[in-house]
Amino acid sequence: MAILAPAPLVQLGLAAASLALMGLGFAVTMTARRMRTQSDLVMQAVASFIEKDGSPSFVCTMDGEVVRANAAARKMFSTRRGETLAGTLRNTFANPGGIIFRLQTAAKSEDGAAREDIVTRKGYMRLAVHALEGERQLWRLEAVADTGQGRGSDGPSLPMVMIGRTGAVLYMNEGARSLIGSRSKSLDAIFDELPPRYGATNQITTSEGQMNVLATKVDAGAGRTAIYLLPPGEGDAQDASATWSSFEDLPVPLVRFSPDGHVRKFNRKGADLIGAELAEGIHISTLMEGLGRPITDWLDETVSGRAVQQSEFLRLKRTDKEMFVQVALNRMTDQDETSIVAVLADATELKTLEAQFVQSQKMQAIGQLAGGVAHDFNNLLTAISGHCDLLLLRHDQGDPDYSDLVQINQNANRAAALVGQLLAFSRKQTLRPEELDLRDTMSDLTHLLNRLVGEKVRLSLSHDPVLKPIRADKRQLEQVLMNLVVNARDAMPDGGEIEIETECVTLKEPLERDRVTVPVGDYVCLRVIDAGMGIPADKLQKVFEPFYTTKRTGEGTGLGLSTAYGIVKQTGGFIFVDSTLGEGTCFSIMFPVLERNASTPVKAPKIEAKVEPKHGDGVILLVEDEAPVRAFASRALRLRGYTVLEAESAEAALKTLEDESLSVDLFVTDVVMPGKDGPSWVREALKERPEVRVVFVSGYAEDRLNNQQDSIPNSVFLPKPFSLNDLAETVHRQLH
Repeated sequence: MAILAPAPLVQLGLAAASLALMGLGFAVTMTARRMRTQSDLVMQAVASFIEKDGSPSFVCTMDGEVVRANAAARKMFSTRRGETLAGTLRNTFANPGGIIFRLQTAAKSEDGAAREDIVTRKGYMRLAVHALEGERQLWRLEAVADTGQGRGSDGPSLPMVMIGRTGAVLYMNEGARSLIGSRSKSLDAIFDELPPRYGATNQITTSEGQMNVLATKVDAGAGRTAIYLLPPGEGDAQDASATWSSFEDLPVPLVRFSPDGHVRKFNRKGADLIGAELAEGIHISTLMEGLGRPITDWLDETVSGRAVQQSEFLRLKRTDKEMFVQVALNRMTDQDETSIVAVLADATELKTLEAQFVQSQKMQAIGQLAGGVAHDFNNLLTAISGHCDLLLLRHDQGDPDYSDLVQINQNANRAAALVGQLLAFSRKQTLRPEELDLRDTMSDLTHLLNRLVGEKVRLSLSHDPVLKPIRADKRQLEQVLMNLVVNARDAMPDGGEIEIETECVTLKEPLERDRVTVPVGDYVCLRVIDAGMGIPADKLQKVFEPFYTTKRTGEGTGLGLSTAYGIVKQTGGFIFVDSTLGEGTCFSIMFPVLERNASTPVKAPKIEAKVEPKHGDGVILLVEDEAPVRAFASRALRLRGYTVLEAESAEAALKTLEDESLSVDLFVTDVVMPGKDGPSWVREALKERPEVRVVFVSGYAEDRLNNQQDSIPNSVFLPKPFSLNDLAETVHRQLH
């Protein structure tokens, strides 16, 4: 560039500039390289520091992807580079994604570090996070001393020793270690005589000498056995009443049930926790609820040894206060009599915090989506049903177009009901399980599914002719099916066929796959099969993680499959995925067969007779940013004899009201509009016209307006979509 310049002085200046730019570029490159080198050195130092740590440690990105894992982590979790931390910890914590998000949020506000102690089946685990340079985080997982697992409200845990198939001691809780005085590796270091006599008195060696204990064993699954060391009763230890008397003063709430669920015995702490309703002969279902399926099914599984999860959270049916308990069921045989012993722990505070966290997540993600969609859709429905009402006014029942208009009106009302369900789903709803036949459910849903898949995709159904009933929430089951079908449709952009199959399956042996065990029994299996692109093997384990999606930005939220997974698990079922890259994917759902009828009759909804509104007079200022809605509302009000002034925005409405000679009797305004919203401009207008009454209309839920409506006198709410009569009647009541 300097050589081509005409003058020597200019050439010299350009040459100097070129050298300066080259030097600047070289300096920037070296600085960036030095920063990368420093970052690599920091990472190497952190990796070297944590490598020999006895606790699993991970270095992750801010998105949760594992960059490095120390030897303890690789040994315990078989962690590989590229996996997510939530996926790695999925079998350690019930909700690893929520825990990780909570700690990340706390670390941002607490100088880059946070930790939390979490209760697991294996005891208390502490998960800690520390911020590193270069948008990295260091996570560390360690076991901590038992601070209350399996305890009552104020006492130690029952001494428990966990042994494996060979009889080796795998784990001793705090109560057992305190009793024995040390951590033993074999049973001969605990019991004076082997094998232990279960249900009878055994002599053990403790830190204070020999001691007699009552040994009881419980199958813990996966070849493990839990041995509880209990104080023997007075007199004959094998006598049932004497044996139970040893439980009376234990500081752990205990209740003994018959296999069919009736109370046989309970100790003092159990009575204090459950309340005055606890008495001998009372059925467990009258004391607690919230399992999501019949409690008697859980009891049957415990007696038969088919229970997958021995601990559940239930709600006590106390009349004085709301309480939750963690219930662990154990099978017990005493003098050839089978009983179920329930160990309870107060979980009210835990469930309250969990409910608050789950609700906040659901409201933030699904609520925002549902509210936005419902608002826009309700505007469309208002215009459709409103103009249909106007057409019906000009057609009587003898007109050939009358039946078509009625059909449009009815289907608009059905669409409005669907939007109402969408809004309800974003709030906290109670599950309503009922007896279902999947053939009937699929038949009711087929039309909607065909609309979802579009014209390029075919939907085929295949049912088992002797399909047995299941127990589930119909609305949530439909949500699962829609999510799976939409996922299958998106996997076939060029079209294809989606197969939905149902069949009855009987497992004679436990089915073990994907780190879960399906107990023996009868199941209804539902499969959704597509011939799409398939899922890569390294992505297969992540498909059920919240917010994980392989779709492009804006095409998916990553909530569909995680929602389906949560609903299926809450119903007591199992969901699996099989996929071959380039051939297709099959999602299989297994629901336990319902063995008893528990259907509840549905009450017919009351239909209120609509009152034909009267004509009126008065001046109404109508403020609505949606032109079709504004056109319908203004015509409807003029037909009733009102004078209507229209405004497309809050600013236009305030401009109209600047004319002091203009008399206005009523404001009819939308709540959410571009610029100022409805309550804001109404408060400003009421400063000069305090006597004017107000009707707020909106496609959002009413609770969105409640806080602002309280400060506006003489105002009412009319939800969209509304009919001509709804609008006229509301206006008439406000003016008269």
